[in-house]
Amino acid sequence: MALKTQLLLVLLALAGTQPALSQSARKGWNPMEFRKPSDPQLRRTLTPLQYDVTQHDATEPPFHNEYWDNHRPGLYVDVVSGEPLFSSLDKFESGTGWPSFMKPLEPANIHTRTDRSLFMARTEVRSAHADSHLGHVFEDGPAPTRLRYCMNSAALRFIPVERLEAEGYGQYLPLFAAARDSTRRD
Repeated sequence: MALKTQLLLVLLALAGTQPALSQSARKGWNPMEFRKPSDPQLRRTLTPLQYDVTQHDATEPPFHNEYWDNHRPGLYVDVVSGEPLFSSLDKFESGTGWPSFMKPLEPANIHTRTDRSLFMARTEVRSAHADSHLGHVFEDGPAPTRLRYCMNSAALRFIPVERLEAEGYGQYLPLFAAARDSTRRD
């Protein structure tokens, strides 16, 4: 995007006539540049389900969400900030109807806290920079971590491996090349 166009969009956003470009609409992820959009901006840029999940800790229905059965290689990033969260290389079939991962791609991009909302203690997972509610982590996953990061698709944006470079996440391409090479050797 040309610098003049970017400047115009920023000025319009500041004037309240157009939502600011989210981090995920720009190329890549830079925590030094991320500023969480205002609540009105989030309401304009997210779907109602994305807004409810990320901003009000809602849970989408199992088996009726975008990524529970996605088997394509790529990255899952925060729908609000674009911060990289999970890799398809760590995704597994949990049978729960939500996308599940053994571990985060970038541990610094998530944080956890105790959630007592359903009369039990669970561990909630949130994105570190946008503070988006992502889902919960449980200790019933596969080896080697035994963890199951059970995430809401509505909190995630999937970037297929063939789009990583174009969207500014090219630094993660070697992960997929290494996985492809090890599969060929087996």
